[in-house]
Amino acid sequence: MPLRPFEIKPGIVKDITAYAAGKNGPFWTDGDKVRFRNGFATKIGGWQKQAIYALDSSEDVDVNTEAALQGVPREILFWRTLAGVDTMAVGTHNHLYVIQDDGIFDITPLITSASLTNPFTTVNGNSVVTVADTSHGQLDGDFVVFSGSGALDGIAANTFNRFSGFQITYVSANAYTIETGTEATGATSGGGGSVTAKYLIGLEEGLGTQTPSPSVGWGTGTWGGSTWGTPRAVGDLVFENSQWSLSLWGEDLIATVRGEQIYYWDASGGATARASLVSAESGASDVPTLNRVTQISFPDRHLVSAGTNALGASVIDPMLVRWSDQENFVDWTPAVTNTSGDQRLEIGTKIVAMMPTRQETFISTDEAVYGMTFIGPPFTFSFRLIGANCGCVGINTMMNVDEDIYWMGKANFFVYDGSVKEIPCPVEFYVFDRLQKDYFDKCFAAHNKEFNEVSWFYPSTEVSGADPEPDSYVTYNYEEGSWTIGSLERTAWFDSFGFRKVPFSFSKTGYLYDQETGTDDDGSAMTAYVESSPMEVSSGDSLMLVDKIIPDATVSGNLLCTLYSKKYPNGSTTTKGPFTITSDTTKVSMRSRSRQMSLRMESTETGAAWLLGEFRVNAREDGLR
Repeated sequence: MPLRPFEIKPGIVKDITAYAAGKNGPFWTDGDKVRFRNGFATKIGGWQKQAIYALDSSEDVDVNTEAALQGVPREILFWRTLAGVDTMAVGTHNHLYVIQDDGIFDITPLITSASLTNPFTTVNGNSVVTVADTSHGQLDGDFVVFSGSGALDGIAANTFNRFSGFQITYVSANAYTIETGTEATGATSGGGGSVTAKYLIGLEEGLGTQTPSPSVGWGTGTWGGSTWGTPRAVGDLVFENSQWSLSLWGEDLIATVRGEQIYYWDASGGATARASLVSAESGASDVPTLNRVTQISFPDRHLVSAGTNALGASVIDPMLVRWSDQENFVDWTPAVTNTSGDQRLEIGTKIVAMMPTRQETFISTDEAVYGMTFIGPPFTFSFRLIGANCGCVGINTMMNVDEDIYWMGKANFFVYDGSVKEIPCPVEFYVFDRLQKDYFDKCFAAHNKEFNEVSWFYPSTEVSGADPEPDSYVTYNYEEGSWTIGSLERTAWFDSFGFRKVPFSFSKTGYLYDQETGTDDDGSAMTAYVESSPMEVSSGDSLMLVDKIIPDATVSGNLLCTLYSKKYPNGSTTTKGPFTITSDTTKVSMRSRSRQMSLRMESTETGAAWLLGEFRVNAREDGLR
């Protein structure tokens, strides 16, 4: 009996029927945590949680206290300072951090501070403490950091004065509560006469919204937020979640809260120094106060704000681009002696994202993409429309790969390599049908240069609850032109850089992971599989008898092989297996009569790794019955 090869084409195809995929390929039609290398399917690398640590009361890294970031991480930036310190900046939906020497430093800007006397009131046996601060001006969910407090009723001074602070639960205009995590042993008021409350920027400053209001009308807003029958003001709703733009000015950080202010963190001031307003820097002039996204243009070095308030205006123009003087990020007042200026874009309703490249700054509105090119005086920049009906859907959904820009549109994927092209995608309908489109803005792009991959993470319809976060991904191999899909809960990603030899990412719970590390899910088994379309083993009416599979795979651990067979495309499926394949397996014996066969290759144990080759089956004609 002749051996027949299963010559399955690389990539996953889901937007046609399984039978059509078999006739036109055959293709792989489903999978999770696999990629294609040189045309063959292989399991992706695993991931390992990297410990990061809280600070002690002296603001030193406490290696005995592993911690996570507060808030959902949205954006990462990594660099090495002039002093040789490897630094990671992370913007979450309610904080801004730098991580140095594995320590978590909160550099979230302050909005105000207050000097308080004996502000804390405890309840015996309760870890919730009430804080008295007349006209504190804070909202539910904002954050406060205390210093100068003494111990009170069994709650240590270090607890009150911890560097990470506390989230506020609003009680009244003059009081709020905090959760200390330690039950009080009494019921008194105190804390000392030299307590300082430092309030971080919060909801009023655009920070603190994990999930936007997806709609208006009946049922919108929080329960108990007003009285029955009272109309809710549209101005009370938030239509975008909190996001950061992070970019480098030399070794220093420029950080912008979307829709709000621009902040500056001076690396030479140390990791315990907080970011502060650019508008408060010496020489600041007409710095925009409302900014959708900011970036540094290259190579000319202007700080650019896209979607901002006009000079002298107090409302945002979501299609206006403004830029500072060259090499001077604090001067935004146009003059004959500087290069600051502005330009309004036309196509779209708002600017969504911006990406610097070697030759121009790439700007996407919700409907079009533009190129912003430095040309010098008197106009400073020229603007050209690159493409229409191709805007990206989120602030972090664009990726620059060697000057080619990849991005996610409303129902397609695009690349700009000198001209805008839609990328053919055989899983496009599958992805966009699953994607929760009310939360497009939580999608983000990720690059893995070792494997020539751009991925987009997105919240799927399989995620329930009020705050869905990305749980799925779709990956494009731009060298081989293949697509894969999978499930992985991540909210931010940065490719390997400097001493970090592998990509790293954050989960929604604020933990840091090294990707492409080992073979497992942080020490637990990682299920990975790929499944093919039905392949014709008979070219006529006759059935074929398959009694042997000859595997071709590099395997570490165990690989499970399951064979599915059918007589008709819409007929019942017969399952054979799973059969275990190891590095020593030469053949798998079985018996199956059918016209079509498909394979599923899967690993479910720790330590498993595999690369498929070209499988063959032993088949012969076996009549009609």
